[in-house]
Amino acid sequence: MKKIVSLILALVMVFALAACGQSAAPKAAETPAPAADAAPAEEAAPAEETAPAEEADAMVVDTCILKEADDAMINNYSLLAVNPEAPFVDADGNAVEDVAVNTVGAAALINWLLSEEGQNLAANFGFEEYGEYLFYLKDERPISTAEIPAATEETKKIRLSTTTSVNDSGLLGFLLPIFEEKYGYDVEVYSAGTGKSIANAKMGNADLILVHSKKQEEAFIEEGFSCVIDGMDTERLNWMYNYFVLCGPSADPAGVKDAADVKAAFKAIADGKYTFISRGDGSGTHTKELSLWPEDLGITAEAESFKDYTEWYISANTGMGACLVMAEEMGAYILTDKATFLTFVANDGVMG
Repeated sequence: MKKIVSLILALVMVFALAACGQSAAPKAAETPAPAADAAPAEEAAPAEETAPAEEADAMVVDTCILKEADDAMINNYSLLAVNPEAPFVDADGNAVEDVAVNTVGAAALINWLLSEEGQNLAANFGFEEYGEYLFYLKDERPISTAEIPAATEETKKIRLSTTTSVNDSGLLGFLLPIFEEKYGYDVEVYSAGTGKSIANAKMGNADLILVHSKKQEEAFIEEGFSCVIDGMDTERLNWMYNYFVLCGPSADPAGVKDAADVKAAFKAIADGKYTFISRGDGSGTHTKELSLWPEDLGITAEAESFKDYTEWYISANTGMGACLVMAEEMGAYILTDKATFLTFVANDGVMG
């Protein structure tokens, strides 16, 4: 029975992606670095051998990928250690004293993620289930060969502040248990949009961050909140990437699939006033989305900027999974990272 269910889920993924006329794989801006022993996904048996077509179709998520692999849609991820001497502040901007940062634990997790083991695991995550890579390694990425110390009572707890995409996609749920079991650490994850994750670190509530918004990361460094760990040359350790994808209903009323590029696709959505779900939360995905609208619309992170567009532009101020559920329910367009979208489809439109 388990094998039959697995085959059905595999078919669901095939049908969902095929409904959009999606290409087999996006062009990569940089060469992926999968492990040599990565195995291709098994081919699914014909639908009629596993379940009636009506039953399979009933499970398909209508939201699908309509535009991807555009150069403007590359999604870079960086690791940054928190500076224990940073000018920490509370939510009101008041100085916070006596903040304890676990620099040893932060360095241990960063070095493991950038080790050959950690990077190969990240690069191959999801391939067996989806038949494609969800994350790619940067060609000029930092690589660590540092010895990773076992946890002690003082260094055991590591606070990671991160974006929802690496959490909702399942990447952290896959990687962290391996690291914890091997070295004895306990990683506490705070997952939100990049803006909120960085704000959490600025309040002294994180030992390291894993986010995806270059502008916000650079500001974090300039303001003195990050430090260089031993063996590295810079605070911002940009090591992997994937792609943002523009998704929407399979009927694609705005015709974005046939648009010349992603910016033309966003213009078509705005011109036709088709419903669009924005993260609206200062996340890396939200920041990327704002850069893709026509400049004459004047859409920014400020609510005042889109007050005349509320009939079609919905600022959700929530995470990626919840926004995908909204887009599915409303037949709306949405910008998301591909890894989270594939997880969304595999879960039949349900996100925890």
